[in-house]
Amino acid sequence: MNKAQLVEAIADKLGGRQQAADAVDAVLDALVRAVVAGDRVSVTGFGSFEKVDRPARYARNPQTGERVRVKKTSVPRFRAGQGFKDLVSGSKKLPKNDIAVKKAPKGSLSGPPPTISKAAGKKAAAKKATGAAKKTTGAAKKTSAAAKKTTAKKTTGAAKTTAKTTTAKKSAAKTTTAAAKKTAAKKAPAKKATAKKAPAKKSAARKTTAKKATARKK
Repeated sequence: MNKAQLVEAIADKLGGRQQAADAVDAVLDALVRAVVAGDRVSVTGFGSFEKVDRPARYARNPQTGERVRVKKTSVPRFRAGQGFKDLVSGSKKLPKNDIAVKKAPKGSLSGPPPTISKAAGKKAAAKKATGAAKKTTGAAKKTSAAAKKTTAKKTTGAAKTTAKTTTAKKSAAKTTTAAAKKTAAKKAPAKKATAKKAPAKKSAARKTTAKKATARKK
């Protein structure tokens, strides 16, 4: 049986030849893609398809008998299920009004059980929470860095202002000291002059005493 015959065999069950062809193509495409990706496709009662890696080895050419080096490769492998083997060996009979391959158990085609769904939801929520926490931490780090830069700039500006104020105070103090020294220097000569004039008064007092003594002698 080839692919066309397979389509004809299932056309009546699927409502037409085109629908059967599409179904066969879809099943084979999904199977091949899964095996190529390294996944194992298992059909209960029928068998499993999987990818097998073969290491590099030596083989013999059947025509010449020469030993040939074979490179490492990957090949698909099909393992028949026990139900399929039993039907082929004859230990079990083919059902007349039912499909030969065992049907999927109830609930297996309706999605994962509620417990698994809840667990998957919790994991997804945990991942989202972790991602949000990482983003928040990153934002906090950026904010802290910006705050540190701003504080450093303000501190530097304040230090410069303080330095300027201190310099201005020192300059004012120097100016005031110089002015005080000049004023003191001007006042000092005046005091000396006053001190020099004082002996003149003493001389006048001596003359007055002499006059009095002369008057008494007479």
